[in-house]
Amino acid sequence: MRLKTNKRLARRNRRITNYLFFGTFAALIGGFIIINASLFTPDVPDTLTLIAQSAILPVAFVLTIFSVRMTNLWARRPRPEDAIAGGLKGLSNKSVLYNYYHFPARHVLVCPQGVFAITTRWHDQRFTFRKGKFRSHKNILSKFFSAIRFDGVGRPLRDAEYASSRVQRAIDAVADDVTVQPLVVFIDPAAEIEFEDEPSLPVLYADTKKSPNLKDFLRDKKREMDEAAGDSKTRNANLMPLTDEQIEAFEAATT
Repeated sequence: MRLKTNKRLARRNRRITNYLFFGTFAALIGGFIIINASLFTPDVPDTLTLIAQSAILPVAFVLTIFSVRMTNLWARRPRPEDAIAGGLKGLSNKSVLYNYYHFPARHVLVCPQGVFAITTRWHDQRFTFRKGKFRSHKNILSKFFSAIRFDGVGRPLRDAEYASSRVQRAIDAVADDVTVQPLVVFIDPAAEIEFEDEPSLPVLYADTKKSPNLKDFLRDKKREMDEAAGDSKTRNANLMPLTDEQIEAFEAATT
């Protein structure tokens, strides 16, 4: 499998993540000093202290939110591109995994089984899937802090549908007979999902030791395609959903 990653974007965002971390740390220290300024310099006017407090605390809060979000998306391990690639070992060498080129689809896979827009979740928690929603098993306090940080699991099914629709536009420009399929993949091996209802689209693990996982899903899909295709000549004629020329055109237009 060929990997094509927007390394420049990934490096830049990881660098921004580091800046945000130190900026948040500095803002929190500055806020502590300003709040307790009267202990160090009694001559500081109360009005000035109040204004400074009103300014620094919201800034520190916003920086904290952005820092946590950027860390989860760009610096947290396992990194999505590595987890997906690791889960796809053994996939056809004609396959291509694109990382960070087709936002809001952060990952796009082109392989014999089709074209897939992959929406990932980094969360390492236990969830129950019921009535179209993922419900966390966290306690109330953890849910409260998660809500403040805006780092909940959100609505991955909706996000995956939207991401696939955006990739579909790019694919339609080079091949109007190919349907982009949405997938949701949890990349952390510690993630656990109990399915009380059947999701409207595949929800998978990147870890091959868990089920259902991405590798088994593609293997089963290939088996179904082979059975539907019948003889080997038909199978060989449909090895990839896009020709080499179409893949080149897709890359030229989007990467």
